[in-house]
Amino acid sequence: MRMDKAAFSMALLRILSGSIELTAAFVMLRFNDVQKALIINSMLALVGPLILISTTTIGLVGLSDKLSPVKFIWIAAGVSCLLIGILRK
Repeated sequence: MRMDKAAFSMALLRILSGSIELTAAFVMLRFNDVQKALIINSMLALVGPLILISTTTIGLVGLSDKLSPVKFIWIAAGVSCLLIGILRK
C-alpha cells in the first residue's frame, strides 16, 4: 500500500502537536505552580491554530487538483471562520 504524502504529513503534524501538548502537561505537573501552568497554557494557545492552519493547508494542497474553485473558496471561508472564532477575544 502506498502512503499518501499529504495524509502522512498531516498525521505527523498532529503527532507533533499531541507530543507538545503532553510535554506541556508534564511540565505543568513538574512545576506544580498555577502561574507557571497558566504561562505554559498560554503558549499552547499559539500551537493549536498553527497546527490547524498547517494541516489544513497541506490537505488543501493535496486536494487542489480534485477541488473546483467554488469548493476551494467555501473551504477557505470555513477555515477563516474557525480562525476568527478561535483567535478573537
